[in-house]
Amino acid sequence: MIKVVMTSVYVEDVAKAHAFYTQVLGFETRTHVDPGGGSPFVTVGAREGAQPELELLLEPGDGPIAEPYRRSVREAGLPAIVFSVDDLRAEFERLRGEGVHFVRDPEKQGPVLTALLDDTVGNLIQLTQKLG
Repeated sequence: MIKVVMTSVYVEDVAKAHAFYTQVLGFETRTHVDPGGGSPFVTVGAREGAQPELELLLEPGDGPIAEPYRRSVREAGLPAIVFSVDDLRAEFERLRGEGVHFVRDPEKQGPVLTALLDDTVGNLIQLTQKLG
């Protein structure tokens, strides 16, 4: 069996992304090391034992491949990553109260409820909740 254990999202500033993803979105730090070269290696993941094997790498997004990719995905209005939540409307209100800018408020899209937010480091992030 093949399973996803790590995926990455390109960010404009790893330290700022780490703060946003942990302090605002509520992820926990899984790895934070300085391998040298000016940018730390940082991964985050869901709290409270949820998805213990899955980590999100906050990848520096200023390289010659990453920057055009990240910019193009954002300009197209596409999410860099999709996160599942149990109660999207409650999470929307909580995050809005934290000052998070939503590009798209909660809306029904077939069997799911979705919303799109700005992660402050160059990406759009989709929140989704399965309905029914």
